[in-house]
Amino acid sequence: MTEPTIHSAENDRTRQVVNHIRALIENGTLKPGDKIPPERDLAHSLRISRVSLRAGIGYLAALGVMKIKHGVGTFVADGPPEFAQGQLSLIGALHGFQTWHLFEARNLLESGLAALAAERASEQHHAALAEEVAEMFASVEMPAEYLIHDVLFHRIIAKAAGNPILAAIMETVSSSMYDARRDTVEHAVDLRESAEMHREIYRAIRSRKPEEASRLMQKHLENARASQDTERANGVGRAPAKSQPRRAAKSSDSKPGSKAKAPQP
Repeated sequence: MTEPTIHSAENDRTRQVVNHIRALIENGTLKPGDKIPPERDLAHSLRISRVSLRAGIGYLAALGVMKIKHGVGTFVADGPPEFAQGQLSLIGALHGFQTWHLFEARNLLESGLAALAAERASEQHHAALAEEVAEMFASVEMPAEYLIHDVLFHRIIAKAAGNPILAAIMETVSSSMYDARRDTVEHAVDLRESAEMHREIYRAIRSRKPEEASRLMQKHLENARASQDTERANGVGRAPAKSQPRRAAKSSDSKPGSKAKAPQP
């Protein structure tokens, strides 16, 4: 398992969790589908807080290495994540990829994946998407946690599309997306609006409407791009970096002070 890039500084402890889990997988102690030790025991053995442990586990979940089942436990993913040999973020730094490059690639890729998922998704995929939508609504006031469920939602769609080549490409893109977004998501102001859009996409897929699912995914990505520009501007106190002109997409503001509830998808 390739060690993921970890940016923030508290993240010596996050790295500690990642390296520990990696060692358990590499030496065969943990296998696909296995449940990891209880949170209390694992935090004690690593001599870190449970908050730091959750940050590390959340990072691994967003990368597809772990599956968190609330009320049940955390499990090693049933199959290895399909990462590229080199992370897209590193390649992008080398060759000067821009944010709009990533979103343009996502738009072309994910609109097609959403359409295929509407045609091919199983009831199991529908249930998994519904669970992630509910988790997004429940975490609209916790941006870092929300981002994990956002990434997982898109990963499930890629799997539901039934094409392993496209799913592998999507893994590369979603890994890069997560690395980029985790630095700005704390400044998000429209997570409820984003959750609503994810729910619409889910409903289109569940209703077997490929064209609608594709259209909604394109709309969501346009809004997400505008939101990320705003997050970046809020984070550095200046206007967002210059980007390629795009079609107008209105992104509604949520109410940060309101208490989020998880509606039924």
